[in-house]
Amino acid sequence: MTETTDAEAERERLLGKLTLPEKVRLLTGATTWRTRAEPALGLREMVLSDGPAGVRGQSWDERDRSLLLPSASALGALWDEELVERLGGLLAAEARRKGVDVVLAPTLNLHRTPLGGRHFECFSEDPELTGRTGAALVRGIQAHGVAATAKHYVANDSETDRLTVDVRVSERVLREVYLAPFEAAVQAGVRVVMAGYNGVNGSTMTASPLLTDPLKREWGFDGVVVSDWGALRTGDPAARAGLDLAMPGPESAWGEALVRAVETGRVPRSAVDDKVRRLLTLADACGALGGPPPAPGAVPRPGPGLLPAPGAVPGPGPRLTSAPESSSQREPGPGFVPGTSSSPERDPAPAPSWPREAVPGSGPEAVLSRGPESPSGPGAPSQPELELLSAPAPSWPREPVPGSGPEMPLSRGPESPSGPEAPLPPELEPLSAPESSSQREPVSGFAPGASSSPERDPAPAPGAGPETVLSHEPESPSGPEVPSAPEHPTAAAPVAGRPGALALLRTAVAASAVLLHNRGVLPLDPERLRTLAVIGAHAALPRTQGGGSAGVFPERVVTPLDGIRAALGDGVRVVHAAGPSNDAPPPPLTPDLCTDPVTGDPGVRLRLLDAAGRELHSEHRIGGRQLEPPLVPGAHTVEIGALLLPGISGRWTLGIGGFGRMSIAVDEHGVLAGEFAKETDDPAVVHVNPPVHRVPVSLTAGRPVRVVARRELAPGTGRATVVTAAPPRPDAAAALADATRAAREADAAIAVVGTTEHGESEGYDRTDLGLGGHQDALVRAVTEANPRTVVVVNSGGPVELPWRARAGAVLLTWFPGQEGGAGLADVLFGRAEPGGRLPTTWAAALADAPVTRTGPTGRRLDYGEGLHIGYRAWARHHREPAYWFGHGLGYTTWSYDGLSVPDAIVAGEPFTVRVEVRNTGPRPGREVVQVYLAGPPGPLERPERWLAGYTAVRAEAGERTTAVVRIPARALRHWAQDEHAWRTQPGPYRVLAGRSAGALPLTATALVRASD
Repeated sequence: MTETTDAEAERERLLGKLTLPEKVRLLTGATTWRTRAEPALGLREMVLSDGPAGVRGQSWDERDRSLLLPSASALGALWDEELVERLGGLLAAEARRKGVDVVLAPTLNLHRTPLGGRHFECFSEDPELTGRTGAALVRGIQAHGVAATAKHYVANDSETDRLTVDVRVSERVLREVYLAPFEAAVQAGVRVVMAGYNGVNGSTMTASPLLTDPLKREWGFDGVVVSDWGALRTGDPAARAGLDLAMPGPESAWGEALVRAVETGRVPRSAVDDKVRRLLTLADACGALGGPPPAPGAVPRPGPGLLPAPGAVPGPGPRLTSAPESSSQREPGPGFVPGTSSSPERDPAPAPSWPREAVPGSGPEAVLSRGPESPSGPGAPSQPELELLSAPAPSWPREPVPGSGPEMPLSRGPESPSGPEAPLPPELEPLSAPESSSQREPVSGFAPGASSSPERDPAPAPGAGPETVLSHEPESPSGPEVPSAPEHPTAAAPVAGRPGALALLRTAVAASAVLLHNRGVLPLDPERLRTLAVIGAHAALPRTQGGGSAGVFPERVVTPLDGIRAALGDGVRVVHAAGPSNDAPPPPLTPDLCTDPVTGDPGVRLRLLDAAGRELHSEHRIGGRQLEPPLVPGAHTVEIGALLLPGISGRWTLGIGGFGRMSIAVDEHGVLAGEFAKETDDPAVVHVNPPVHRVPVSLTAGRPVRVVARRELAPGTGRATVVTAAPPRPDAAAALADATRAAREADAAIAVVGTTEHGESEGYDRTDLGLGGHQDALVRAVTEANPRTVVVVNSGGPVELPWRARAGAVLLTWFPGQEGGAGLADVLFGRAEPGGRLPTTWAAALADAPVTRTGPTGRRLDYGEGLHIGYRAWARHHREPAYWFGHGLGYTTWSYDGLSVPDAIVAGEPFTVRVEVRNTGPRPGREVVQVYLAGPPGPLERPERWLAGYTAVRAEAGERTTAVVRIPARALRHWAQDEHAWRTQPGPYRVLAGRSAGALPLTATALVRASD
């Protein structure tokens, strides 16, 4: 028998052991984050976790730390599949450390409009760049026995009314633009695809025919289609369609209703069998099939899976799991009711509840060891981050950005250099054995999206003292120790994890940073600096990640101020002036502001009370953002109490976030009380970012007050409870004057500005592209005071930069993750070249943007722009943006000297373009060479030009080199809607090469002829 036949036979044998109710039971999750086990098959539960920028695990617990990567928009700016793949391996390592089988990443939706609220979580506006980046992340995650998830299938590109919106888009536009990245992910072997909340062309995505064709039938996807959490709102239609797994559990629209539907013939039995086969295949790939999980502390042996799927990336390799709980140990929690829809494809039945169950932590997990099969053995190719562990650290290290190789094919085979079952290299092994909750020590907390590090005392908030200028001393850097060089991180031991992992994150920050504008100010020479002014609230409290379900609790954060001080040491006087308020929302209570009234430790006291006010549970917690308080039988009220320590007198702002009946008392005097109705069913709002209701309170510096916030638990209101506190805002004029004076008196200035959670978060779209607060005024004043001002933009998506021409330099660092300040310092002082290129076009003003509509009319959102989004729309309308897609400067210059294309190209076959470039600058550098196509004249509507391929080259100063760009056959094809098929139009195509969609100095003509 062939391997395929053996696998199919084993699947059928297992399937035959199950009754219909047992099969249906497997199709709905057991808890919020776990699938169901079936002991008769040797099938254990599989654990799923949010993961675009870090793997959170099964609970929203601020004591459970994760490595935090740069945002997906930053990964899109890399234009470097090798580095993205390595970052995917880091996500796999984190998943294995936390006992996670399926990482809910990557997000493959597009930057259709700059107003998209989840812009930071998506790679690009271009389907080719998104597809290649997403495929690389999939390969990196799945090379180590963890499944990746391509989401949110499909056209889920904005947040407004996302639970009920019906996107209307033509078949051709779907195929060429929005489905293309998912096709690339399937070709890369992705094991899970997530169906979104939205509808497309009249069908909700969990019951859409697009799940069958093209996904399963045409593309041959043999993995599992999972619903977005709570997205299943139909019973029979979704069962007949391609949805395989409803999450979360334990309830869904299926269950006994689906059993009856099969028994009465409304749903074919074969449809249920196909879903179970897919779950078994996934379980085998993740090591969840074929026996019980290892005992805590055991190291599983590597080996192939029980059911190798033909053509798939096989094998779980060595992995780590925790023993699953029995179902009798779980209790359902308060749920939510997702929005309903008037779509005829959607059943009017009530939506299932979403229990936000707190899953008890497992015991200590073993750190996986490297067996002799590891690629680091004798003769194995070395990886840059492996060399870091032993190499000495020079004072000025070479640039850390790894080179880009040839385009990696999008195939399902074991093309990964580390092999299909590769054990993790040392820097990607589980970074530390997790502590049990009883072993954890209280540490400083943070709110996802903010930067207060658990390993440092957070910097004082703007206005926290009598002076706006917070520090003038050339003292040793505050905050976590920062290695002196990203390639040789031996100068300091990391707080947690391996040095190689932190170095990889630091490398990614520099490699994704986009230098938008430079008048010769960057890089700064430390030898010529005596005083450096660091301006802006974001310098001390940056945004490291976007808001919503993607949020994690990082193990540490290196702020821009931390990174700059560590890089400069005692030789340069660093002055920080926060400037006026940036209008950030008041943060959750943090340990620098309060103590637990019971223990006196920094943090808060969390209590659960019954209806009579009796205490049922009490524990110390780190901060005021409690999204999943423990589930305790009889619990009626969540209470968060703290002793607040005001550092400044004046009108403070206290707040409580959540739904239902809530109150705040200060020293036993009520200051806020009311019933706050739930206005949305969006889970990102109900369970992650509930609205905060605020009240001003006059407090005196040095006089502690007892703050007690309570929220009654009621069905449908979720479990999230958030308590916030913010000091009085400084006088804007005085703060602006202090910042201006600091800049004027310095040799150079670095102004850090950015967005807040008001602007970039899951659950809602943006209404403008402004920075907010007084930040534009701050930059204008600082750049006028000191022309040698570098403006660092800390945002996940486009913002307006009306002062950009006046700045000495403008550097975009995105949401850079936990090592953002370290990577930023490397770029500022020339230790690394800014390697990023824009993955999306930036408008000078929102009014210029061609596509801005995010919300539906009624429930319908028409994608009337068709093929023309992003740079395609700008080119079609002959508009000039502030910065084109693909733009990004380095620390050298390049000339484009020659373009070679084949004399003839056969339709349906790939071809190669060669571009001659020369480094005309004073230092080595990296250039991303981009190739675009323009179609032949004729009636067929095509974009003005579209990205066909790209590659990166490196060259020494004065060196000439050739960029070889492989153009796949798909770059020439279009979807013939009348024929429902791909076609390639013969004729002369223009081939354009350059450094961005708006800077294409080389043009040639290539003749495409029809295939025989």
